[in-house]
Amino acid sequence: MAVDAVDFKALPKIELHAHLSGSISRQCLHEVWLKKKENGEILDGLQDPLVEMPLGKHDYDLKTFFPLFSSYIYHLVNDIWALRHTTLSVLRDFAADGVVYLELRTTPRTMPSAGLTKAQYVETILSAIAEFESQPNCPPLRTKLILSVDRRNSAEEAYEVLTLCRQFYGKGVVGLDLCGDPEKGPIDKFGPVFEEAKRTLPELGITLHFAEAEASGTEEELLTLLSWKPDRIGHVIHLSDKIREEIKRRGVMGLELCLSCNVHAGMICGGFESHHFGEWWKVEETIVVLSTDDVGVFGSPLSNEYALVAKHFGLTRADICSLVRRGIDVIFGGDEEKERLKGLIWTA
Repeated sequence: MAVDAVDFKALPKIELHAHLSGSISRQCLHEVWLKKKENGEILDGLQDPLVEMPLGKHDYDLKTFFPLFSSYIYHLVNDIWALRHTTLSVLRDFAADGVVYLELRTTPRTMPSAGLTKAQYVETILSAIAEFESQPNCPPLRTKLILSVDRRNSAEEAYEVLTLCRQFYGKGVVGLDLCGDPEKGPIDKFGPVFEEAKRTLPELGITLHFAEAEASGTEEELLTLLSWKPDRIGHVIHLSDKIREEIKRRGVMGLELCLSCNVHAGMICGGFESHHFGEWWKVEETIVVLSTDDVGVFGSPLSNEYALVAKHFGLTRADICSLVRRGIDVIFGGDEEKERLKGLIWTA
């Protein structure tokens, strides 16, 4: 298939693995920085995002990636105005790229300088989503929220996230995630939280960052994660044959695969043609959904992810349409949203 046989930007797409803070464009962060500077706010030595994160720089590995958030982005996006502004910008960017359904994930955090609690943080994001979707001539993008437990969190903090899931379920929150630096652990302390989520709120979707790095790819850890009965798993890189077979044995499960993130961050050996997408996309027991992870950092919108798999793995137009449509089955947004998407997503 010629790569230009499909208009990948016009292709209606589903995005299921996108972190809010990592999806903010450099230009949007620059706007926030300028606004704060004009207001005379103390920026604690934070330099212009266009200097801190130069345009065209996408080679952030796991050693430099996580400090980018904890030491920079979180300190810049630290009040209600910045949170709303960046959320709306992220939604506009995904809509402009042809995304029609988005599950945006974020770890609830307090903003002490703004007096913002974790619940108010979630409320602010949901309010921005509602504002975006209520605008005149609104694009077809519909957005849901997944709340994340960071591996650095305590068990108590993880329970706080679950409490927020209960509070906002039915109001835009649809899932619970485990994320964060894969070298941080152990994860056993989170087992009761995810097990309680399954038991007491079975409609809530569960997705986990899974075998993202060698440090988090031990059989012991991966079997523990699978015991939490996730609906989807993300990255799925460092697997033994035993874990591969276990994933297949458990039946249909969504695999959130992020090519550009994995390649640019050096999470896999080789280039795009070596990505494990080629191993999984035809496996009947799983449903592969292409995702961006952190488009603001790695610079590859979802349309480009589809162009990459068409180029490097020879997918036809029919393959591309089938790939997107299969993803409908593993969204957390409910049956009504699935029916809407069936009317939007292209057939072959």
